[in-house]
Amino acid sequence: MNAQLLDGTALSRELRQALAVRAAALTARFRPAGLAVILVGEDPASQVYVRNKIKACADVGIRSEHHLFPATISQDELLSRIQQLNTDPAVDGILVQLPLPAQISSERVLESIAPDKDVDGFHVHSMGSLMVGRQGFVPCTPAGCLALLDRHAVAIEGRDAVVVGRSNIVGKPAALLLLQRNATVTICTSRTRDLASHVRRADILVVAAGKPGLITGAMVKPGAAVVDVGIHRGADGKLTGDVDFESARAVAGWITPVPGGVGPMTITMLLANAVTSAERRLRAA
Repeated sequence: MNAQLLDGTALSRELRQALAVRAAALTARFRPAGLAVILVGEDPASQVYVRNKIKACADVGIRSEHHLFPATISQDELLSRIQQLNTDPAVDGILVQLPLPAQISSERVLESIAPDKDVDGFHVHSMGSLMVGRQGFVPCTPAGCLALLDRHAVAIEGRDAVVVGRSNIVGKPAALLLLQRNATVTICTSRTRDLASHVRRADILVVAAGKPGLITGAMVKPGAAVVDVGIHRGADGKLTGDVDFESARAVAGWITPVPGGVGPMTITMLLANAVTSAERRLRAA
């Protein structure tokens, strides 16, 4: 068996074309969707992520604002700026690029964002809405994982799903999304005993553990859908995931490549949340 690729690059391109149509309609009827991106400090990786997000906004017709602050900014100063953006009627979404400097509480900052502008889906209100099945913004990476499964018609209802990793950004919301779709869900952590025995039961496997090559083909159920959220740069400069791709693709039914799988979908889901936020404001106007 050679698994079918869950191609995030191709699906992202398709979804962004549809988002561009929605964004153009907003501009014609209302105003451009607006996303404010906050970057604190000069972390090179964060700078790259922010540039990619701003470029993606421009490509689909979303107006973006780039707010750059020195690493020495105080927490109160940053919170004050977020409050200004919360009340700005031209801003539909606020994104704070993580990580933040040590003197600033990420939790405090993320919870200062107005829930109706929380396009990253990290606010406790967004997480609570996901838990009880109410309308809110879903974190972008797990939303992208589900979109990949849906695009390739991977059945979810009634299937055994295993999520490896319990972060608030990926693991927990991914598990909740699968649960909403009537999967039977197991969450594995760094303390899980006999990880392989749990993973081998998975019809759907989402891996977000942050450990390169953690999951091998010998641990994968034949025909399973494997979604690899991890991304690591090896000593040779190549990017790899939490799943040993070559051994797993020989067993799985579907698998995400790294790069080109979940990564492109994360930014696309961010754009979708920003457009959705603007559409909600148009309906409320």
